[in-house]
Amino acid sequence: MTTTLSARADGTPDGPERGKAPARSVRTPDRTLLTMGVEEEFLLVDRDSRAPVGRAPQVIAATREALGAQVQQEFYTAQVETCTRPTSDSAELRAELAQLRDTVIRATSDEGCMLVASGTPVIPPQTPLEVAPDPRYQRMAARYAYVLGDLRQVVCGCHVHIGMPDRARALALANHMRPWLPVLQALAANSPFDRGADSGYASWRWVEHAVWPTVGPAPVLDEARYERTVAALLLTGRLMDRRMLYWYARPSEHVPTLEIRVADVNSDLDVPVLLAVLVRGLATVLLRDVEDGLQPPHVGPRELYTAHRAAARHGLEGDGLDLRSGRRVPAWDLVTALVERAAPGLHAAGDLPMTITLLDGLRARGGGAGRQRLTHRRLRDLRAVVDALAETTAAA
Repeated sequence: MTTTLSARADGTPDGPERGKAPARSVRTPDRTLLTMGVEEEFLLVDRDSRAPVGRAPQVIAATREALGAQVQQEFYTAQVETCTRPTSDSAELRAELAQLRDTVIRATSDEGCMLVASGTPVIPPQTPLEVAPDPRYQRMAARYAYVLGDLRQVVCGCHVHIGMPDRARALALANHMRPWLPVLQALAANSPFDRGADSGYASWRWVEHAVWPTVGPAPVLDEARYERTVAALLLTGRLMDRRMLYWYARPSEHVPTLEIRVADVNSDLDVPVLLAVLVRGLATVLLRDVEDGLQPPHVGPRELYTAHRAAARHGLEGDGLDLRSGRRVPAWDLVTALVERAAPGLHAAGDLPMTITLLDGLRARGGGAGRQRLTHRRLRDLRAVVDALAETTAAA
């Protein structure tokens, strides 16, 4: 049996009081708050076949005037990425995510395709996927052909950026956040189907993405060890460049942020908003531990991998590994624990009531993977799954 958190006036979660939390933030964020940004990677699928289709260059060209660099090419021409501007206001973040989706969707309609937020393609491509005509991506495709293989799998994630004053603090925060990242991964699991088959996982993207070098939990590093580690990875050829560091939490190489990279992209706009405010709230709390000189929790690599694998396997619909106790517990219990830990940071930003309301809605509807499977069980048609994803992606 699960309980729903409510917020006391001091920001500390209280017991089950369903339906009493307001749907919007109750305080106006200020400049002392950490900033947030979200990157979403989407699939383009053909309107007739519902299969991935390489029309990103045309879609991006059609949106360039309106969005500028906020819409970008991803690794394959069947993908489009959008990027929000940094903000400390969760309502502003949500509005910008919705506006970015709407602008790209209007462009896709002119190109005979749909924008779909799913971590993996539900229906297989009818022709081999093409790598985007970007010099860096072309070099990556040539150098890491053994990773791509013949099938050329495409995966789509959602990345949350939290503004950081310097790399040293970004790394210290990453060290403290490691035990909580499997919970965020489970919350966003949205890739049960892969090219026409049920994978048996809630997040098959996690499995497919892991074939790339360095994808996985970040080691515990300070700034000096970080630089030595990156230099060694470049020297040995594991990395082509510094931007290929794909740890689940990493200092960004192009903006002053800590980037969290564990989530599938989700069609339900509540999910990226939840991810961003939870990461920001947790970061606010854990930075106090960093400033107080507290050491990050010790988590063994085997236990951490097991927690991530359980999150990918079950999402929100099964058990996860509680890294504090070493016991398997329902995934929603881990979500509750995360909210309790992040509550002071959520309260400081005015985001705690909204977070509780959005989580209540997610619990009622089910996670992305569960909703995809429910659509398939009901209609017995993978095309219907794609249509439902496209409809929800456009409902922002």
